[in-house]
Amino acid sequence: MQMPGDQPFLARATTLAADIITDNRKSLKPLNNTVPGRIRPKGEASLHTVVETHLVTRLSFKLSSYLRLGYHWITRLLALCIYAMLLMPGFLQVAFYYFFSPQVHRNVVYGNKPRNRVDIYLPTPRSSRSSPKPVVAFVTGGAWIIGYKAWGSLLGRQLSERDIIVACIDYRNFPQGTISDMVEDVSQGISFICNHITEYGGDPNRIYLMGQSAGAHISACALVKQAIKESRREKVSWSISRIKAYFGLSGGYNLPSLVDHFHDRGLYRSVFLSIMEGEERLESFSPDIMTQDLSSRKAVCLLPPVILFHGIEDWSVPSDASKAFVDTLHGVGAQAELILYKGKTHLDLFLHDPLRGGKDELFDYLVEFIHSNNKEALAMDAIAPPRRRLIPEFLIKLARRISPF
Repeated sequence: MQMPGDQPFLARATTLAADIITDNRKSLKPLNNTVPGRIRPKGEASLHTVVETHLVTRLSFKLSSYLRLGYHWITRLLALCIYAMLLMPGFLQVAFYYFFSPQVHRNVVYGNKPRNRVDIYLPTPRSSRSSPKPVVAFVTGGAWIIGYKAWGSLLGRQLSERDIIVACIDYRNFPQGTISDMVEDVSQGISFICNHITEYGGDPNRIYLMGQSAGAHISACALVKQAIKESRREKVSWSISRIKAYFGLSGGYNLPSLVDHFHDRGLYRSVFLSIMEGEERLESFSPDIMTQDLSSRKAVCLLPPVILFHGIEDWSVPSDASKAFVDTLHGVGAQAELILYKGKTHLDLFLHDPLRGGKDELFDYLVEFIHSNNKEALAMDAIAPPRRRLIPEFLIKLARRISPF
């Protein structure tokens, strides 16, 4: 359904986005002369942080200039600020680990584009065994606009405590890039992990791809497009056979069916279509639709097992999105599973439950699945101490009530 005034707005948004992307590519060119796999020295890393902060600030002002921030956006921004303040005790503990733990290798370069960085979380010495470790390549969410690799630090911390390496892939967000840039970045990040994770003690034959929210959509696009390339015998830099399974958390996989829903939730149709490069491109970046294409049937058999997780009370991305994708995969003969969680919202599975500590159904499932063929690891998991609570329950309950997601 076309919204009033969308066309002029879309034209302005698309034009401005193109100008911003061109401007950023020029301004960041000197920083892109980097060697994949290299960790920045402290001085250079500090400079990079300053430049990235300046870039993000400038992009935010430019983005807000054509979002025409009104009451709806202002109230959501206010809710987000209060939400973050309520969870700050937990965030600070995770941030301290992220910035000061020797087990976290931050800002490892994987490509020559802006934000082509990956954070690698290594198992703690007391939990580590000598054999190569399984790896989770993780893509964070953020509505294609505010995604950042550090959002995966809590997952990285907790999985690394169970002898699993986690690599959080950063990627260009809108308006620094559009969906094709995001998918390209993530695919290149996966390629880096497949080809270089042995340098960090990882097993290149036990890599699991995982994405959350927008990150689930982007990583699913990268996975399906890779399968299509391989089925057509195109030149590739990584093999889909390296991916043992795909975990999609609270994602949307059929974009045409979600446009109006996102508009009602505050991600306006005009902005969303600018991110996705126009309405005519929606199907090209919808894994649900891509796998139904008869020309892609050879690619489907190359896909790894797909396991989707979704909270039934998720209003940001309805759980029907995951159900529809699993039904499609079953219809074309792919191996897929859907796990629904009653009473869970968009951020419960990824953030609130891990902050609570203790038993966590999703976390326990991931660890058991990844270690399923390793009896020693399963035995260690069975006697592992419960995860520590990072924040009081009443703060989590208050944050859930005010969350804009």
